[in-house]
Amino acid sequence: MLQRIQSFYLVLAVVGIIMLFQFPIATYTMPNMTRTGEMTSELQLIGKDSRYQNDSRDITEISYIGQDLVKLKGGWVLCVMAALVGVVALASIFLFKNRILQMRIVACGGMLNMIYIFLVFFWAINGTGGNGGYLKALQDLHITSDTIAVNMWTPGTIIPIVTLILLYLAQRAIKKDEMKVRAADRLR
Repeated sequence: MLQRIQSFYLVLAVVGIIMLFQFPIATYTMPNMTRTGEMTSELQLIGKDSRYQNDSRDITEISYIGQDLVKLKGGWVLCVMAALVGVVALASIFLFKNRILQMRIVACGGMLNMIYIFLVFFWAINGTGGNGGYLKALQDLHITSDTIAVNMWTPGTIIPIVTLILLYLAQRAIKKDEMKVRAADRLR
């Protein structure tokens, strides 16, 4: 039943989760080894092939585009968490006949999404938890953290926050529907 507003919110949340696999989570910019140009590395949920782009004829100004400079250890955890949030949101769309169960499933999806956001910001990007993150792996290559510029406000980090808001709005709309049904049952 897609004419209800909570179904619309849930569909938007599923589309957002699907878009997560297309955008980078964070972008790291650092000087290249000769310090004459910059290398750019992206942290993505699914690793893509690395590509080299030469901006000029000088071979020292090759800029790195892609993720394969270093791999995030345990990056599959982020993929699984994002997929779980998407599956839970998709499954809850079809539970419109059982609003109580639908509210609980959407709440579980919201909790999974909060865990995913925590993992992205505190484990994957900064590397303060777990076995280190992407920034720590770059530092292990003897690239100092003061020369690394981290852009963590990419679509890959904004979309989960928007998805969390959409899941909250869906749960609120489901609760409002349940209250209307209970009020109608009371009047009978």
